[in-house]
Parts: sequence; structure tokens; C-alpha cells
Amino acid sequence: MSAEVWGPRWDSASGLAKQWMEACVTKQSLVILAADRYTMDGLTSLLDEVSEYVVALKTHVDLVVDWTAQAWAVFCEAAHSHGMLIFEDRKFADIGKISRDQMGGVYDIRSWSDLVTAHLISGPDIVTGLQEGWKDVGRNGGVLLLAQMSSRGNLLDEDYTDTVVAVGKENGGVFGFIGNGSQPEGLRELRKQAGNKMIWTPGVNLAIGDGEMGQRYGDPYEAVLAGSDGIIVGSGIHRANDPAHTARAYADASWRGLLERD
Repeated sequence: MSAEVWGPRWDSASGLAKQWMEACVTKQSLVILAADRYTMDGLTSLLDEVSEYVVALKTHVDLVVDWTAQAWAVFCEAAHSHGMLIFEDRKFADIGKISRDQMGGVYDIRSWSDLVTAHLISGPDIVTGLQEGWKDVGRNGGVLLLAQMSSRGNLLDEDYTDTVVAVGKENGGVFGFIGNGSQPEGLRELRKQAGNKMIWTPGVNLAIGDGEMGQRYGDPYEAVLAGSDGIIVGSGIHRANDPAHTARAYADASWRGLLERD
């Protein structure tokens, strides 16, 4: 079924990309949960509620106020056991050597993350540095480069996006790109440029419009139709009265978009 759903991209995919595509088919969902709760109990209860409909977990480990290495290890093991990739939205931006070192440190991101985000502002060596971080502990991972952002007034213009995609699509350490789910036209163009690389998109919500602090939201179904391979949803799920029911609604919308995409 994976080959039917993903088409030619399935045959050319490997590693984490193939793992992602297969997991999406298994759960019939393209949902990445932005797990923006700030206690271990809050994160664990949310995971238990929505795991059936979520294919990856986006974390900000440094926001967890009662974080401990032991509790985090248990949490990550639970996420993996539910068939989720773990995606630390660190947005690395330094030179390669420092980025490699930052993959270790207090939180030891290299030991539990499958994916991380990065800006390309410091140059392509950042991808090498991040990959070396995973290699230091005998693991494989993938980098998502920020090609677009959904926040109002961001500085990622078209020229910058073009450069990021041109560099990233030729780099085996790059899993894919972060696109803007609130602007389908720009997302379609990114899809044309990105080749077989994945595109994951924040800026989607079943209730479209403007959110807090300059965030803008577009329809998740439209984002997938336009080229998104994964929709990143935060408050739309974790602030819902019934997170499981809402997560299923996002899963259904994203899956329908994938099946109807050209």
C-alpha cells in the first residue's frame, strides 16, 4: 500500500524517509504533534491520549521545567514504542563544530532525537556537524532545514529559500525542509523545488486564521494537497477539550489530502 500512496517517491526513498512514509501509511496520518506542554506528567498524559493518530513528536526539551535525563529517556522510549519519530525543534544555527557539540551537552539530543531542525545561515557545514553528533553515539538521524516560516514578518525571503533548497536537496544528511503551511502557493513552489526530500509544515490548524504572537494558520488538508508530507500541529490538539478526537480529525484531513494529491 505504501507504494500506491506515495508513488515513485516510495521507490527512491531510504532510511528515515522510508520509515516516515511507512509509518504514515500504518497510522493513516501525517500528523506531527508539537508537544508544547512543560511538565513530564503533561507530556506523558498527552502522549497516551493521542499516540494512535500521531506519527512524530516535536519537542522543545529545554522548556520542560521538571526535566531529568531518566524521566526523558522513559518518555522517549514510550514515543518510539508507539511508532513515533522524535523531532527536536532546536533550530541549530551555529558553525559545524559548535552544532556537533550542542548535540551533546546537558540534554544529549543526539542520543534520543531522530530529527532536528536547523537554519542554514552559517553554511552547509552545520549539517555535517549535526550528523557527526549522531555518529558520535552510533546513531543515524536527519536534519530538517528551515526553508520557510509561518510567523509574520520572518526574514526567510524567496532568494534565501531557493538557496536552502538547492543546498539541502543535494545533501544526504538533510531529511527535508520546513515549509509554510499557511501559504499553499508558496508550498507548491517548494514542493517543485524539493525533489524527493520531505516537507513538514507548521502553520496549520482546522480553525484557520491568525494565532498568538504573529503565528498564521492555514488548512491542513490544503497544505498536504499543496505538497506537505507532514503537518505540525500544536495548540490545535493539546489545547482541545478532547485531544484524541481532535488528533483524529487532523489525521483524517492529512490522510485525505495525501490520497487526493497528484
